[in-house]
Amino acid sequence: MTERTGSYKDLVVWQQAMDLAVAVYGATRSWPKEELYGLTSQVLRAATSVPANIAEGYGREVRGSYQQFLRIAQGSLKELETQLLIAERVGIAPRTTATSLLASTESVGKLLRLLIRKLAAD
Repeated sequence: MTERTGSYKDLVVWQQAMDLAVAVYGATRSWPKEELYGLTSQVLRAATSVPANIAEGYGREVRGSYQQFLRIAQGSLKELETQLLIAERVGIAPRTTATSLLASTESVGKLLRLLIRKLAAD
């Protein structure tokens, strides 16, 4: 793997994933308390998994392992998207909130795909 300088915190994809996780926490504060151990918990777990897997992969010494953690982050992102769509459909998340969060997931997803491709090409 090519030598890296800096930190995973310097990655725009990690920064955006962190912003997304914070936004999800803010959005779920108004969700019904009876969902705390249901959909809310799943959404929060998926949202925090994205930046966590980016960071964990960055810390790996082997490129293939890094790419695998980025793919796990992609999976968590798709899980989050699906859960947000469910929350909107059942009336837990307002449409405007879901739309905003889904736009952020799209942005993070594009950056993840670009980073995976870059690692594969190096």
